[in-house]
Amino acid sequence: MAETLRRVLNSGGAAGPGEENTAEAEPPLLLLGGHGSGKTALLFAAALEAAGEGRGPVLFLTRRPLQSLPRRIGAALEPLRLQIRFQYPPSTHELLRLLCSAHETRGPAPSLLLLDGLEEYLTEDPGSQEAAYLAALLLDTAAHFSHRVGSGRGCGLIVALQTQEEGDSATALQLALLQRYFPAQCWLQPDAPSPGQHCLRACLEPGGLGARAEWRVTFRQDGEMTVTPWPTQAGDTSLHKGSSSGGQP
Repeated sequence: MAETLRRVLNSGGAAGPGEENTAEAEPPLLLLGGHGSGKTALLFAAALEAAGEGRGPVLFLTRRPLQSLPRRIGAALEPLRLQIRFQYPPSTHELLRLLCSAHETRGPAPSLLLLDGLEEYLTEDPGSQEAAYLAALLLDTAAHFSHRVGSGRGCGLIVALQTQEEGDSATALQLALLQRYFPAQCWLQPDAPSPGQHCLRACLEPGGLGARAEWRVTFRQDGEMTVTPWPTQAGDTSLHKGSSSGGQP
């Protein structure tokens, strides 16, 4: 689902040459960052982007209701009208039950499956076996929805995970394992704030589909989000894929 997120970060602009991938062709994406790094806001923006394409409803899973809906410039779209369906499994057991019963649900299959706060479900059983089982079940559920949606369309999958500080070997092992299931990743790292604004650096690694790209994401106090290309400088290697330090790759 890298191209859905790329379109969000390109402020809804069209994908570049060779980037018109269907959800079925795109690998699942892991959205990574520390606490308060804007993961939920980008996840919701991806839901709006996918729902606005008219391919079908979007299923948004999170442990608790969003306290406020993030805003984007020019985004006068209503989640209910766009069929963004929120469900709130309160525990790992309930999340697993929901995913296992996906084949029993009626109505149109989702075109995009989103899970916010994966780490909250993994803390109940922090072992790598539970992380692998949950990741595999998420992929299987998205594949089932893809089969129902039909060939050429499919159901995409984006999962948000809060990264931890260095030194937590169990969390590092979980992340390394999850990266095997989610070849596409987007890392969020805090940037120097401006007065009244919260700034982030977003780095998208599309997992072999398209080029790596970076943006500066700015949130104003009223929740409005703006995105601009990251000013790349020669020799700038401050972001590297694969580390779990403070939400930066």
